[in-house]
Amino acid sequence: MGLTYTEHYNGSTGLTVGLGKQLFHEQTAYQLVEVFETDTWGNLMTIDGMVMLSQKDEFVYHEMLIHPALISHPNPERVLIIGGGDGGSAREAMKHPSVKHVDMVEIDDAVIRASKLHMPEVGDFDNPKLNLLIEDGIAFVKNVTKPYDVIIIDGSDPVGPAQGLFQKQFFQNCYNALADGGILAAQTESPWVSSYHDSMRSVFFALDDLFEFSRMYLAFIPLYPAGMWSMAFASKGIDPLNQAILEKAKTACSTYLTDLKYYNEQVHVGAFCLPNFVSNIIRR
Repeated sequence: MGLTYTEHYNGSTGLTVGLGKQLFHEQTAYQLVEVFETDTWGNLMTIDGMVMLSQKDEFVYHEMLIHPALISHPNPERVLIIGGGDGGSAREAMKHPSVKHVDMVEIDDAVIRASKLHMPEVGDFDNPKLNLLIEDGIAFVKNVTKPYDVIIIDGSDPVGPAQGLFQKQFFQNCYNALADGGILAAQTESPWVSSYHDSMRSVFFALDDLFEFSRMYLAFIPLYPAGMWSMAFASKGIDPLNQAILEKAKTACSTYLTDLKYYNEQVHVGAFCLPNFVSNIIRR
């Protein structure tokens, strides 16, 4: 039997991927960043032993974290991405012609270096729209003076430096950093993993308290725990299922978003349809 990588997420239950060689290994002040060759998923990045992305399935996460929010905003020009050091979220955001400026605030430059070296197609780091900042996004968002149209929370699981990304005060600061009509999107873990439920409730209860619209939506990412992943949409007054937004999604996918592999206007609608056991997790 060859080398394998296993991420356990429920006791001894987990995900196993066949490995080739290790391509990157760096213990930083914040976390352990590694990249491996795999047998079927291209190169795989992990942080502290948890899958962040693979070359084969990263498009699902990045398209679904970005496009529901940017399609829903009538004219997104300024975007803030907190985390997202692999560059995939910024890549997708900059596909929107209205976007003029993207600030990406990543705490750990090792993530960026690993992605550039071993997943070069994921990021679009030379795009002039992108302003890359190596600093703490939680601290950054407290001091925003020029508001953003869209804020994307592209962090890892709620451990280590990412814990603060799941706290109400952080979302209050994000709310304050958004312009009128602003939209926030965040990754919010797997509904199948019970140890994530407290963090999910913490996020959605905070968003319900702060924003006019707050909804969970789903995407299906093979290498994430249990394959089903939840995300949050919150806005200052914009319903993502408004008919005009659905028409905009249809137009976008036939014009400037023609290269997408997952997101389309039907997926936009379907993603917000939650199974009962999922909606019950965040029901008050």
